[in-house]
Amino acid sequence: MIGIMINKKEAEELIYLLKREMDELLMDFSDERINVVVKYAMEERYHLLFSLFKRIAPPNECIPYIRKSKYNDDILKINS
Repeated sequence: MIGIMINKKEAEELIYLLKREMDELLMDFSDERINVVVKYAMEERYHLLFSLFKRIAPPNECIPYIRKSKYNDDILKINS
């Protein structure tokens, strides 16, 4: 485990960056031109970013970014 000490201003900047990146991924999930396998990798990245986000953001800011993993089900269908 790695610890990090940041001040309030740095935490706000991290929250902003994580929100921006997660918003970009959420927008890309609706793009039909992106392959399901690529979306699966995007889903893994989203979960990593969200786990970082929920550690530093207030709970009321986390709620809009909670999502069900739709593309994991698609991958299971392809691999079956």
